[in-house]
Amino acid sequence: MSRKLVHTPEGVRDIYGDEKERKTVVERLLAEKIHGYGYRDIQTPTFEFFDVFSKEVGTTPSKELYKFFDKEGNTLVLRPDFTPSIARCAAKYFMDENVPIRLSYQGNTFSNTSNLQGKLKEVTQMGAEMIGDASVYADAEMIAMTIEALYHAGLSDFQISIGNLEFFKGICAEAGLDEETELELREFISGKNYFGAEELLERIKAPDRDKEALLKVGDLFGSVDILKEAGRVVTNSRSKDALNRLKTLYQVLCDYGVEKYVSFDLGMLSKYNYYTGIIFKGYTYGVGDAIVKGGRYDNLLEHFGKKAPAIGFVIVVDDLLSAMNRQNTAIAGTEPCTSLYYTKDNFTEKLKEARRMRSEGRHVELLPAEIK
Repeated sequence: MSRKLVHTPEGVRDIYGDEKERKTVVERLLAEKIHGYGYRDIQTPTFEFFDVFSKEVGTTPSKELYKFFDKEGNTLVLRPDFTPSIARCAAKYFMDENVPIRLSYQGNTFSNTSNLQGKLKEVTQMGAEMIGDASVYADAEMIAMTIEALYHAGLSDFQISIGNLEFFKGICAEAGLDEETELELREFISGKNYFGAEELLERIKAPDRDKEALLKVGDLFGSVDILKEAGRVVTNSRSKDALNRLKTLYQVLCDYGVEKYVSFDLGMLSKYNYYTGIIFKGYTYGVGDAIVKGGRYDNLLEHFGKKAPAIGFVIVVDDLLSAMNRQNTAIAGTEPCTSLYYTKDNFTEKLKEARRMRSEGRHVELLPAEIK
């Protein structure tokens, strides 16, 4: 047998032993807090029809999908992202529901990209979605629940950065940018490529005031005080409304008592085009990318036939664990395994002891005494 067969393909890895136990415990702790808010688990298929993740949906680019065919010739993809799958599912099974629907999930996603910079192509994600509530209270619940879940899992040093796409979109609309130009500009600004953004705005001859506002968007981040500064940058009502939404959201988060974990970033612009308003990411020390990504996607379910507002988030469990390991964070609930050694003469006695300890919730392995 080829030696290559004992290795995994590039971008995926085996997880076992203490690391797998830590991962299992962290997933349980995250789920405890999410379920405590009334969210109920849903499980969607690992692969779906290509159209669930098509360009029209506004999700992962086609070139980054793992695509294959079934025997009927349909194009299928391994899910790169849970939200479109949950939206499809909600549109199918909750079409006539008028009360908010709270769903939670856990599973692996797959990204077929070579620009990984050490990142995995298969990662475990846990998340939640609230469907049917357009209010700022739904926004606050989602963010507060994220904060409480991370803290419950053992992370204490982190920050949730919040933005509102409507702020950026309001300036774009005032400047008369079409959708294609807006998306191109969004890519420049989210990638902090301000030279590219400036060149694009000069090329389309954007008005000076709007050009200045759009280029300043990337600098509008910090504490809640940044919202006042942002208010002096814009004049259009759409952007002003976006700022008012963020101010109200902050007040509700203060009611939850989680405001110390919150900051604001009006230059936050996701690669997922289905996001429509409030958007947020979670950061901590030890990993370069966000460990939490979430936001409002009020138009996505309509693509699958159900007109309903929605907001959700996902925690990248593998990145969370990497950060906790680098921060030497203790994970409550990981149970060391006790070894009991037996001989032929005392096996019954040792088995009885092992069963007693297991009934108390302890982890016990029985081993022959000769290997001690």
